Amino acid sequence: MSTEIASQLALLGWDSYFHEKFKPYAADGYAPARVIADFGMEYLVQDGDGPTRAVAGRHLRNDALLLPAVGDWVAVLHREPVSALHGVVERRTAFSRKVAGRESREQVLAANVDVAFVVAAATDINARRIERYLTIAWQSGTVPIVLLTKADITDSTDTLRAELEAVAMGAHVIVSSSITGQGISEIARRLQPALTGVLLGPSGAGKSTLINRIVGEEVMRTRMIHSSGEGRHMTSHRQLVLLPKGGMIVDTPGLREAQLWEGEDGLENFFEDIEELALSCRFTDCAHNTEPGCAIKAAINHGTLDAVRLDSYRKLQRELRAIAAKSDARIRLEERKKWKQMAMAGKARAKP
Repeated sequence: MSTEIASQLALLGWDSYFHEKFKPYAADGYAPARVIADFGMEYLVQDGDGPTRAVAGRHLRNDALLLPAVGDWVAVLHREPVSALHGVVERRTAFSRKVAGRESREQVLAANVDVAFVVAAATDINARRIERYLTIAWQSGTVPIVLLTKADITDSTDTLRAELEAVAMGAHVIVSSSITGQGISEIARRLQPALTGVLLGPSGAGKSTLINRIVGEEVMRTRMIHSSGEGRHMTSHRQLVLLPKGGMIVDTPGLREAQLWEGEDGLENFFEDIEELALSCRFTDCAHNTEPGCAIKAAINHGTLDAVRLDSYRKLQRELRAIAAKSDARIRLEERKKWKQMAMAGKARAKP
């Protein structure tokens, strides 16, 4: 790999971690590239020479869990007119959620993300939704930052900031406006020189408009904002955008269902206050209902813990445990199917 190509890859986030993980692919003659857009059947990947179209190899397409996501580093075999992807480099972080609907399956929204911006518009602040997004961010292993958008349409910026800081529980809060430019430089600075961020929030929160303002040109399509200040997100695919002064940011379609994926570590990080209080309960198996010596109930009675926050914690905890149970059941079912197929194949071979 030439020095020039290596420096171009470094601008895309390539470092010693990915260099080490890529060695098996390099030995087979594949080139590294990063997925910058996912169009479903086709991907746009970028390497030291620029962007190119690519499709996943057959072995990747046969297993949805092997398919690359935006932000992934992949092993590419360059060919005309469309290159082929033969493998996904082990991820450092994965920004995941449960797929929408009843199916218990992981959907990777973005890979190898360093900073997660939880976006809330000044016109639509929902504390419970922000808690959910922050939990997803902690689960992924990224650094969460709460981002207030559309600050130009309200006179209560200080009040909204205080409200978000109370919900964020230690995560930094940035107040921004794509109209006035407030907070734009701070967002860009937190991604320099080659960090990757992701915008996580509902439709109409102003994510695409924000990216356009940071880049300085319209790279993401947006709709006109209604007189009420509400907008609609036009993003129909996930895309990684390179910023002019360094760093990258992933825009995602608005999430109608911000469902959690497996792992309660995110709860421990975000609801650390509740976890610490639980350690002071008289009984180790305290359910925090009517048990004597419950530190959590005492905190609620003294006004140091919001009962609504405890309800949110319990709801997310139940959701994660239900997902884990369904996932275990799905794995057992798949194992039974696999052994049944093997047994049937063995019987077929044994027939005269």
